[in-house]
Amino acid sequence: MMRPIEPFLTEFLTGTYKNLTAEQVTRQVYPVWTYSNLVLLVPVLLVTDFLRYKPVIILQGITYVTTMLLILFGSGVHLAQLAFFCYSIAMAADVAYFSYIYTMVQPRYYQRVTSYVKGAILLGYAAGAMLAQLLVSLGGVSLGCLAFITLISVSVALLTSFLLPMPKTSLFHKGTRSAQRGTSGEETPDSEDFSIWARSTTAAKHVGSKFRGFLLDCKECYSSMAMLFYCIWSATGTCGFYQVSAYIQLFWLHTQPGNFTAYNGGVDAFSTLTGAAASVAVGHMSLEWSVWGELVLGGFTFLVAGAIFLMDLTDNIWISYMCFALFKTVYLQLSTICTFQIAKTLSRRRYALVFGMNSFVNTVLQSVLTAIVINSLQLSITSQYFVYASFFAAISLLFTVRGVYTVLHMKRPTGGNQAERATNLPEGSRP
Repeated sequence: MMRPIEPFLTEFLTGTYKNLTAEQVTRQVYPVWTYSNLVLLVPVLLVTDFLRYKPVIILQGITYVTTMLLILFGSGVHLAQLAFFCYSIAMAADVAYFSYIYTMVQPRYYQRVTSYVKGAILLGYAAGAMLAQLLVSLGGVSLGCLAFITLISVSVALLTSFLLPMPKTSLFHKGTRSAQRGTSGEETPDSEDFSIWARSTTAAKHVGSKFRGFLLDCKECYSSMAMLFYCIWSATGTCGFYQVSAYIQLFWLHTQPGNFTAYNGGVDAFSTLTGAAASVAVGHMSLEWSVWGELVLGGFTFLVAGAIFLMDLTDNIWISYMCFALFKTVYLQLSTICTFQIAKTLSRRRYALVFGMNSFVNTVLQSVLTAIVINSLQLSITSQYFVYASFFAAISLLFTVRGVYTVLHMKRPTGGNQAERATNLPEGSRP
């Protein structure tokens, strides 16, 4: 995550290094990431569980290195698009990362480990952004040098990914092959399923069976309304976050054309650090999430929408910086809440499925927003951010209404509601 070039990537692409125009970056380069991610997410999800996560994490490292090589040494719109295509592969592989982590720890540690891991990820990003800001502001270092430092950083990450231990189980196929066959030589249901697959004469039968299994798993996972709403926020909130973050440098270019990248790294570092602190703090919060969780999401999402509205209305770059910092901090905290709430209500074999489905829905929404707002309507950058603020306001309204209903429903004196709600959740303690 330590990628110092990212806070200054727009200037790198539109400046003397690559000589692309802001219009080319907005309409032709950045959308490639969104559309490619939509196409790649499902294949990566299917391959992730079959390969037991670690190879996909290694693939992520390889594509990050390839992306930086193309950004450093490529020129023209087409190579920039290829770089963002590789970047989309790396982003699609994110589903393997948390799925891998949740196979390595017990369910009772999910809330804490989610907060620690997200905090570590954000700390790495903040370190890269702060390093970039210090080097540019105090050292006069060129953006080309920042890109080279980023290449070194992602190369080190690729090398360390080879040291990760392989999980002993997958999420859709319980246990290893030897475990599936059983130590006593007796055939278990899992070994029977594996034998049927192994004896399949065509790959089409296996794909069809896998797809039917996905549908049954989806039906069971999303049968809980509480689970469904956390997944809705995870998908829609992440969609809005990526849309706002992807074009924020272009927004700052519009707000202050002569000095739009002066403090990008510092703002990114500060907002990421505060987001990391908020994420870690969430891991130690004692709250009756089954009662108050949806109302918390609704209230804080309203704060996010307000920050984007204010950022869109102001011409002051410093107010815009503060609004973005507030937006990112609150989003990262709410994202952490959703992640551990989803994880602790699932059985282990469904993590990759649910997180992958959330990512897929998020990517579909991003693609729709990009196609309508950027490619079809070709709205100005300020109009784009008005749409994004309205998007978060709609999410806030949905979750506030749902949260009020949940609180009233759960707090009614007629007993049994809370126990009934807990019963309806998927079992998270099953292996």
